[in-house]
Amino acid sequence: MFSSLMPQRKEFFELLAAHSDRVVAGANTTLRLVNSLGSGTEDIPALIEEVNRNEKSADKIKAELITLLHKSFTTPINRDQIHTLTIELDNVVNSLQDVANAVLMYHITLSTAEARELAALAADACTRLNLAVMSLPHKNRNEETVNLCKEIDAIESRADLIQRKAIGQLFEEGRSIWAAMKMREFYSLQENVLDRCEDAAKTIEEILIENS
Repeated sequence: MFSSLMPQRKEFFELLAAHSDRVVAGANTTLRLVNSLGSGTEDIPALIEEVNRNEKSADKIKAELITLLHKSFTTPINRDQIHTLTIELDNVVNSLQDVANAVLMYHITLSTAEARELAALAADACTRLNLAVMSLPHKNRNEETVNLCKEIDAIESRADLIQRKAIGQLFEEGRSIWAAMKMREFYSLQENVLDRCEDAAKTIEEILIENS
């Protein structure tokens, strides 16, 4: 039944793929933003605006997906799971926007090795999430999809360790408490991107289990 319904409702998968494309675009721009802090090589406000544009584009796709859900009698996979995955992809984009906007909000002018590493891990996780979403319609790629989800989980675990280490270093003797608090919040926002990726990956795994 799963395979027979998919060709009839390919619009869902196309929209999910388009949504996850916005995730990757936002993550790559955020990576450029974090890497550019203090270097003077990029227009920081322009990069922040680019992340915001990706979020607005993702919102439009989310609205289109939800509208399609409401008017469709049949869906290729459980409609609640489609809705959940749509919201979780949107949460990833929103969390990337939070990171970008925090640069201006907290007046962050310099990057750190930990911030750059967290941004790189977020971009890696978002790329794998995009690949997992695109492989969803193809049942013969289930093993590949599961492996991508496991990789996202491993990346999130690594990011969690980096965040904890980075926050611990912030409160070493002699550091400004206000600067430490500012960067602690920034690191937490960065790690939140990975948490949201992990949520979406878990939903994808649930979809595969239900439709295997």
